[in-house]
Amino acid sequence: MSNTLADLATGLGTGDIEVVDLTQVLGPDTPIIHLPEEIAKNSAPFSMEQISKYDEDGPAWYWNVIHMGEHTGTHFDSPIHWVSGKDYQDGGTDTLPAQNLVGPAFVIDCSKETAADKDYLLTKEGVQAWEAEHGEITAGSWVLMRTDWLGLVGRDNFLNADENGPHSPGPSACCIQYLIEKDIMGWGVETVGTDAGAAAMFEIPFPAHSLMHGANKYGLASLTNLDKLPATGSILIVPPLKIENGSGSPLRVLALKDK
Repeated sequence: MSNTLADLATGLGTGDIEVVDLTQVLGPDTPIIHLPEEIAKNSAPFSMEQISKYDEDGPAWYWNVIHMGEHTGTHFDSPIHWVSGKDYQDGGTDTLPAQNLVGPAFVIDCSKETAADKDYLLTKEGVQAWEAEHGEITAGSWVLMRTDWLGLVGRDNFLNADENGPHSPGPSACCIQYLIEKDIMGWGVETVGTDAGAAAMFEIPFPAHSLMHGANKYGLASLTNLDKLPATGSILIVPPLKIENGSGSPLRVLALKDK
Protein backbone atom coordinates (compact mmCIF):
# COMPACT_ATOMS: atom_id res chain seq x y z
CA MET A 1 0.00 0.00 0.00
CA SER A 2 1.33 3.43 -0.89
CA ASN A 3 2.04 5.98 1.81
CA THR A 4 -0.86 8.07 0.51
CA LEU A 5 -3.39 5.25 0.85
CA ALA A 6 -1.89 4.12 4.16
CA ASP A 7 -2.26 7.65 5.53
CA LEU A 8 -5.86 7.74 4.30
CA ALA A 9 -6.65 4.41 5.94
CA THR A 10 -5.06 5.55 9.19
CA GLY A 11 -6.95 8.83 9.10
CA LEU A 12 -10.28 7.07 8.54
CA GLY A 13 -9.52 4.65 11.36
CA THR A 14 -8.54 7.30 13.88
CA GLY A 15 -11.31 9.68 12.85
CA ASP A 16 -8.85 12.37 11.79
CA ILE A 17 -10.53 12.15 8.39
CA GLU A 18 -14.30 12.64 8.65
CA VAL A 19 -16.84 11.24 6.18
CA VAL A 20 -19.68 13.70 5.52
CA ASP A 21 -22.96 12.49 3.99
CA LEU A 22 -24.26 15.00 1.42
CA THR A 23 -27.36 12.94 0.55
CA GLN A 24 -31.05 13.63 1.19
CA VAL A 25 -33.31 10.78 2.35
CA LEU A 26 -35.06 9.06 -0.57
CA GLY A 27 -38.75 8.32 0.00
CA PRO A 28 -42.32 8.83 -1.28
CA ASP A 29 -42.25 12.54 -0.42
CA THR A 30 -38.89 13.22 -2.09
CA PRO A 31 -39.32 16.41 -4.17
CA ILE A 32 -38.83 15.99 -7.93
CA ILE A 33 -38.85 18.43 -10.82
CA HIS A 34 -42.29 19.06 -12.30
CA LEU A 35 -42.29 20.20 -15.94
CA PRO A 36 -45.22 21.94 -17.66
CA GLU A 37 -47.32 19.06 -18.97
CA GLU A 38 -47.97 20.84 -22.27
CA ILE A 39 -44.28 20.52 -23.19
CA ALA A 40 -43.00 17.35 -21.51
CA LYS A 41 -43.76 14.19 -19.56
CA ASN A 42 -42.87 14.08 -15.89
CA SER A 43 -41.09 11.46 -13.83
CA ALA A 44 -43.11 9.31 -11.45
CA PRO A 45 -42.37 9.90 -7.76
CA PHE A 46 -40.41 7.40 -5.70
CA SER A 47 -42.42 4.40 -4.55
CA MET A 48 -41.54 1.15 -2.81
CA GLU A 49 -43.36 -2.19 -2.82
CA GLN A 50 -42.53 -4.76 -0.19
CA ILE A 51 -41.63 -8.25 -1.40
CA SER A 52 -41.17 -9.84 2.00
CA LYS A 53 -40.34 -8.91 5.58
CA TYR A 54 -39.49 -12.02 7.61
CA ASP A 55 -42.88 -13.49 6.74
CA GLU A 56 -44.50 -16.13 4.54
CA ASP A 57 -43.13 -14.43 1.42
CA GLY A 58 -39.58 -14.63 2.75
CA PRO A 59 -39.20 -15.92 6.31
CA ALA A 60 -35.64 -14.73 6.99
CA TRP A 61 -35.24 -11.67 4.81
CA TYR A 62 -36.62 -8.19 4.09
CA TRP A 63 -36.52 -6.61 0.63
CA ASN A 64 -38.50 -4.33 -1.66
CA VAL A 65 -39.05 -3.32 -5.26
CA ILE A 66 -38.49 0.39 -5.84
CA HIS A 67 -39.77 2.64 -8.65
CA MET A 68 -38.43 6.08 -9.50
CA GLY A 69 -36.97 8.24 -12.24
CA GLU A 70 -33.22 8.46 -12.76
CA HIS A 71 -33.21 12.09 -11.62
CA THR A 72 -34.92 11.65 -8.25
CA GLY A 73 -33.65 12.95 -4.93
CA THR A 74 -29.92 13.45 -4.60
CA HIS A 75 -28.86 12.45 -8.09
CA PHE A 76 -26.15 12.49 -10.74
CA ASP A 77 -26.65 14.04 -14.21
CA SER A 78 -24.59 12.38 -16.94
CA PRO A 79 -23.67 14.21 -20.16
CA ILE A 80 -26.22 12.27 -22.24
CA HIS A 81 -28.98 13.63 -19.95
CA TRP A 82 -29.06 16.72 -22.19
CA VAL A 83 -29.26 16.88 -25.98
CA SER A 84 -26.02 18.88 -26.07
CA GLY A 85 -24.14 15.87 -24.62
CA LYS A 86 -26.00 13.06 -26.35
CA ASP A 87 -23.10 11.99 -28.61
CA TYR A 88 -20.45 11.42 -25.94
CA GLN A 89 -19.55 7.73 -25.99
CA ASP A 90 -18.42 7.98 -22.34
CA GLY A 91 -21.39 10.09 -21.32
CA GLY A 92 -23.75 7.44 -19.90
CA THR A 93 -23.78 6.08 -16.36
CA ASP A 94 -22.35 2.77 -17.61
CA THR A 95 -19.52 4.34 -19.62
CA LEU A 96 -18.33 7.13 -17.30
CA PRO A 97 -14.63 6.80 -16.44
CA ALA A 98 -14.45 5.69 -12.80
CA GLN A 99 -11.45 7.97 -12.29
CA ASN A 100 -13.77 10.95 -12.77
CA LEU A 101 -16.05 9.99 -9.88
CA VAL A 102 -13.68 10.93 -7.04
CA GLY A 103 -12.11 14.36 -6.86
CA PRO A 104 -11.46 17.57 -4.95
CA ALA A 105 -14.36 19.86 -4.10
CA PHE A 106 -14.60 23.63 -3.88
CA VAL A 107 -17.60 24.96 -1.96
CA ILE A 108 -18.87 28.44 -2.75
CA ASP A 109 -21.04 29.72 0.10
CA CYS A 110 -24.05 31.57 -1.34
CA SER A 111 -26.32 30.98 1.67
CA LYS A 112 -26.59 34.62 2.75
CA GLU A 113 -27.30 35.81 -0.79
CA THR A 114 -29.94 33.09 -1.26
CA ALA A 115 -31.64 33.92 2.04
CA ALA A 116 -32.00 37.50 0.79
CA ASP A 117 -33.02 36.52 -2.77
CA LYS A 118 -34.31 33.04 -3.58
CA ASP A 119 -33.69 33.73 -7.30
CA TYR A 120 -30.02 34.54 -6.61
CA LEU A 121 -27.62 33.86 -9.50
CA LEU A 122 -23.93 33.11 -9.02
CA THR A 123 -21.96 34.93 -11.71
CA LYS A 124 -18.47 34.60 -13.14
CA GLU A 125 -17.48 37.64 -11.10
CA GLY A 126 -18.87 35.98 -7.99
CA VAL A 127 -16.70 32.91 -8.58
CA GLN A 128 -13.64 35.08 -9.22
CA ALA A 129 -14.25 36.98 -5.97
CA TRP A 130 -14.40 33.63 -4.16
CA GLU A 131 -11.12 32.60 -5.83
CA ALA A 132 -9.46 35.83 -4.72
CA GLU A 133 -10.21 34.82 -1.12
CA HIS A 134 -9.76 31.04 -1.22
CA GLY A 135 -7.51 30.29 -4.17
CA GLU A 136 -7.94 29.27 -7.78
CA ILE A 137 -10.39 26.53 -8.73
CA THR A 138 -8.37 23.76 -10.35
CA ALA A 139 -8.99 21.43 -13.29
CA GLY A 140 -10.68 18.13 -12.50
CA SER A 141 -12.47 19.47 -9.44
CA TRP A 142 -16.12 19.68 -8.40
CA VAL A 143 -17.61 23.10 -7.71
CA LEU A 144 -20.51 23.06 -5.24
CA MET A 145 -22.92 25.97 -4.68
CA ARG A 146 -23.93 26.06 -1.00
CA THR A 147 -27.32 27.68 -0.38
CA ASP A 148 -28.64 25.82 2.71
CA TRP A 149 -31.75 25.38 0.53
CA LEU A 150 -33.43 22.54 2.43
CA GLY A 151 -33.28 24.41 5.71
CA LEU A 152 -34.38 27.65 4.07
CA VAL A 153 -37.55 26.46 2.31
CA GLY A 154 -38.24 23.02 3.80
CA ARG A 155 -39.01 19.72 2.08
CA ASP A 156 -42.68 20.56 1.40
CA ASN A 157 -41.77 23.78 -0.42
CA PHE A 158 -38.55 22.51 -1.99
CA LEU A 159 -39.47 23.65 -5.53
CA ASN A 160 -40.60 27.06 -4.21
CA ALA A 161 -42.91 27.58 -7.19
CA ASP A 162 -45.75 30.05 -7.69
CA GLU A 163 -47.89 31.12 -10.65
CA ASN A 164 -44.74 32.53 -12.30
CA GLY A 165 -42.78 29.30 -11.97
CA PRO A 166 -40.08 28.04 -9.61
CA HIS A 167 -37.87 30.40 -7.65
CA SER A 168 -34.54 28.88 -6.68
CA PRO A 169 -30.88 29.93 -6.93
CA GLY A 170 -28.35 28.72 -9.45
CA PRO A 171 -25.58 29.72 -11.83
CA SER A 172 -25.65 32.27 -14.60
CA ALA A 173 -24.51 31.20 -18.06
CA CYS A 174 -21.27 33.19 -17.71
CA CYS A 175 -20.55 31.38 -14.44
CA ILE A 176 -20.92 27.98 -16.08
CA GLN A 177 -18.88 29.01 -19.11
CA TYR A 178 -16.09 30.23 -16.81
CA LEU A 179 -16.05 26.93 -14.89
CA ILE A 180 -15.94 24.94 -18.14
CA GLU A 181 -12.94 27.01 -19.25
CA LYS A 182 -11.28 26.01 -15.97
CA ASP A 183 -11.93 22.36 -16.96
CA ILE A 184 -13.80 21.38 -13.79
CA MET A 185 -15.26 17.88 -13.51
CA GLY A 186 -18.75 18.91 -12.47
CA TRP A 187 -21.17 21.31 -10.82
CA GLY A 188 -23.33 20.56 -7.78
CA VAL A 189 -26.19 22.30 -5.99
CA GLU A 190 -28.59 21.84 -3.06
CA THR A 191 -31.73 22.60 -5.11
CA VAL A 192 -33.86 20.15 -7.12
CA GLY A 193 -31.92 20.74 -10.37
CA THR A 194 -28.51 22.08 -11.30
CA ASP A 195 -29.99 25.21 -12.90
CA ALA A 196 -31.79 28.14 -11.29
CA GLY A 197 -35.58 27.98 -11.11
CA ALA A 198 -35.92 30.69 -13.77
CA ALA A 199 -33.30 29.19 -16.10
CA ALA A 200 -35.80 28.40 -18.85
CA MET A 201 -36.01 32.14 -19.49
CA PHE A 202 -32.26 32.79 -19.70
CA GLU A 203 -30.65 33.92 -22.96
CA ILE A 204 -28.95 30.52 -22.91
CA PRO A 205 -31.67 28.34 -21.34
CA PHE A 206 -30.59 25.90 -18.61
CA PRO A 207 -26.84 26.65 -18.87
CA ALA A 208 -25.82 24.15 -16.17
CA HIS A 209 -27.40 21.47 -18.34
CA SER A 210 -26.85 22.69 -21.89
CA LEU A 211 -23.31 24.04 -21.50
CA MET A 212 -21.96 21.73 -18.83
CA HIS A 213 -23.16 18.50 -20.44
CA GLY A 214 -22.26 19.84 -23.87
CA ALA A 215 -18.69 19.97 -22.56
CA ASN A 216 -18.92 16.35 -21.24
CA LYS A 217 -19.11 17.55 -17.63
CA TYR A 218 -21.35 16.26 -14.84
CA GLY A 219 -24.04 17.55 -12.49
CA LEU A 220 -25.18 16.84 -8.93
CA ALA A 221 -28.55 18.01 -7.57
CA SER A 222 -30.46 17.94 -4.27
CA LEU A 223 -27.29 17.80 -2.19
CA THR A 224 -27.43 18.70 1.48
CA ASN A 225 -25.00 19.39 4.36
CA LEU A 226 -22.68 21.54 2.25
CA ASP A 227 -22.40 23.76 5.35
CA LYS A 228 -20.39 20.93 6.91
CA LEU A 229 -17.64 21.18 4.27
CA PRO A 230 -14.73 23.63 4.18
CA ALA A 231 -14.41 25.98 1.24
CA THR A 232 -11.42 23.96 0.03
CA GLY A 233 -9.68 20.75 1.01
CA SER A 234 -12.43 18.11 0.85
CA ILE A 235 -12.66 15.11 -1.49
CA LEU A 236 -15.97 14.20 -3.16
CA ILE A 237 -17.08 10.61 -3.96
CA VAL A 238 -19.94 10.46 -6.49
CA PRO A 239 -20.45 7.06 -8.20
CA PRO A 240 -23.91 6.80 -9.84
CA LEU A 241 -25.57 3.43 -10.39
CA LYS A 242 -24.09 1.70 -13.44
CA ILE A 243 -27.34 1.71 -15.44
CA GLU A 244 -26.99 0.59 -19.06
CA ASN A 245 -27.22 3.74 -21.21
CA GLY A 246 -28.42 5.63 -18.12
CA SER A 247 -28.80 9.41 -18.20
CA GLY A 248 -28.21 9.68 -14.46
CA SER A 249 -29.14 8.04 -11.20
CA PRO A 250 -29.85 8.60 -7.54
CA LEU A 251 -26.68 8.10 -5.50
CA ARG A 252 -25.13 8.43 -2.07
CA VAL A 253 -22.75 11.40 -2.18
CA LEU A 254 -19.94 11.34 0.37
CA ALA A 255 -17.16 13.78 1.14
CA LEU A 256 -13.90 13.30 3.03
CA LYS A 257 -12.47 16.15 5.07
CA ASP A 258 -9.93 16.71 7.80
CA LYS A 259 -11.57 16.75 11.22
